[in-house]
Amino acid sequence: MKKIIVLMLCCSFQIMLAQQIHSPSKDITVNFSLTSQGEPTYKVLYKNKDVIKLSKLGVSLKGKTSLIDDFMMVGTEENTVNETWQPVLGEQFSIRNLYNEKRFHLNQKGTNKKLDIVFKVYDEGVAFRYEFTLENTVEYFIISDENTEFNLTGNHKTFWIPGDYDSQEYVYNETKLSEIDNSKLDLGNGISLKSIQSDYRVQSPLMMKSSDGLYINIFEAAVVNYPVMHLDVDTKMFALSSSLVPNAIGDKAYLRTPSHTPWRTIMVSDDARKIVASKMILNLNEPSEIKDTSWIKPMKYIGIWWEMHVGKSTWDYAGSQNAQNAGTSRMIPSGKHGATTENTKHYIDFAAKHGFDGVLVEGWNVGWEDWFGKWKEDVFDFATPYPDFDIEEVRNYAKSKGVKMIMHHETSGSVANYERHLDRAFELMQKYNYPAVKSGYVGKIIPRGEFHDGQTMVNHFNFVAQRAADYQIMVNSHESVRPTGYSRTYPNYIAAEAARGNEFNAWSNGNPPEHETILPFTRLLGGPMDYTPGIFETKMNIYDSNKKELVHTTLAKQLALYVTLYSPLQMAADLPENYEKYLDAFQFIKDVPLDWQESIYLEAEPGDYLTVVRKDKNSENWFLGTITDENARSTEIKLDFLAKGKKYKATIYQDGKDADWENNPKSYKITTKTVSRKSTLNLNLAKGGGTAISFQLMN
Repeated sequence: MKKIIVLMLCCSFQIMLAQQIHSPSKDITVNFSLTSQGEPTYKVLYKNKDVIKLSKLGVSLKGKTSLIDDFMMVGTEENTVNETWQPVLGEQFSIRNLYNEKRFHLNQKGTNKKLDIVFKVYDEGVAFRYEFTLENTVEYFIISDENTEFNLTGNHKTFWIPGDYDSQEYVYNETKLSEIDNSKLDLGNGISLKSIQSDYRVQSPLMMKSSDGLYINIFEAAVVNYPVMHLDVDTKMFALSSSLVPNAIGDKAYLRTPSHTPWRTIMVSDDARKIVASKMILNLNEPSEIKDTSWIKPMKYIGIWWEMHVGKSTWDYAGSQNAQNAGTSRMIPSGKHGATTENTKHYIDFAAKHGFDGVLVEGWNVGWEDWFGKWKEDVFDFATPYPDFDIEEVRNYAKSKGVKMIMHHETSGSVANYERHLDRAFELMQKYNYPAVKSGYVGKIIPRGEFHDGQTMVNHFNFVAQRAADYQIMVNSHESVRPTGYSRTYPNYIAAEAARGNEFNAWSNGNPPEHETILPFTRLLGGPMDYTPGIFETKMNIYDSNKKELVHTTLAKQLALYVTLYSPLQMAADLPENYEKYLDAFQFIKDVPLDWQESIYLEAEPGDYLTVVRKDKNSENWFLGTITDENARSTEIKLDFLAKGKKYKATIYQDGKDADWENNPKSYKITTKTVSRKSTLNLNLAKGGGTAISFQLMN
């Protein structure tokens, strides 16, 4: 690590001239200054072109003088960091962390309060945060909001979802900044709980493209002990301002000195590939707190899950959604309960036959009769199985087949109840050798009045990861706060949902074909997503002739998603019997790894297409995924990423000539050829289609 530290003390006078911080490449410049009123301001330039115009910084405090003006600069510190580190699981074997840092020491003249504003400037973007220093005594304070501005240079094309305090499970809207308006959205979208408080508030990460070809992404990193930041939009001035998610009584964050906010991040490039490949968000998080990470493993799994979404079976035992007799001998089985011992054995057999690591079982435990919409506190105990699920017999059978079981903990939003039972639940998992848990948070939060994205819930999700680590358990959270790189600090936080996943295709208007081309530029910047790809039978009328829902995809695109949507936890989400019909295509899901030596983004355009190639961490084999939106696409792929002097067997899983996501989604073809780094592949993607390729080293 190379460090340069410069301390400039300016004890009795205010610095009015802008101070600059440059990225290592010099492409990005940050100008920081104080106004004549002592207000902190900054601007960002990319290759001498304005990206963020002059914007104010500050923090509003409840019941105290806010930290927004009357400042003088009393010193600065500069620091250059150039280091590499190795993630436990990831897209890359090693990650470079290279940035220039400048810390501005500010003193508020009227109150003598101290505030540090710290900037880190990377080659792909800028990060800054507020730091509250320890003075003579510890001070407790309440943040009313941040006064962070992002004043943009124009009416950029924007990929956005509403600023909902309780859900990120929206389809992305692609509009100009001036056209953002939540009141004009069709909210008949399958989301059960909506908490949209403003027509002009959106969520981050916010992906934009300027008219002159700059890609800009505004997000945050390392959200710890702090609420989520949404963005209020001035549609006329093209300006954004921070809006923190409140708690039950309207406050935003309770802090004490010393402490700090999360990093506010601005990624910028004239190459979309650099945005989607960036590891800046991970780099801004603290190193792993888990010393022995040998038990943290990638997992490929199947599960009793999709059959409930398509209506084949139910989560609850009686199928009545009536809790009157729940947990008693009077409860009468419906015959449609999915999580039975025998059905689980069927899934275990399939997993063992095809080399899958694990089996998830939803609906195994009592409480599902009235789990949703009642705002009920004591709904699950996470320990008592239904009468037709023998947890010990299932454990023994899975062990005999070399398969791990994944526990499911649905909380129905009753966080207070879950925390009361958490240790007992994890002890049960340890007893029966469950290495991972999928948690769910559907519905309104208890403690009542809290939102999914408030400080209380951020602390809860991070606490669960921390407590799970004590039991050597991996966590996959659904309906949670969207990740902001905390998987670096607790790598057992293996994945999350926190966006609109594949299940919405089973019972709502679904996800449009462009959806998966946007996620890598937004949600996935913060960490892996459990998107649950691999749906082969895409039309829901196969289960019920009256159903019109469908997955907006071709079969080949579902294969490509295993590469384009990075996750060390990947589900083969369809039913075993559906995979049995297409075992030749299913082979790619069996073959594709989950942990990578290297990843190269070959093509990228948000909302249109994405092509990425990845090298297996444990072999010399490569895997490629390319996807498109609702438009058919042809592309030429140079294979110069392959090793020199080597030949590879390329197995190409692609759309058939007559394939179409809506009319003929299951048309695909599989071809093989011998290739080298000098080869070129011409690929044709159908509407809503994709291509998946495995490159197996031959010599």
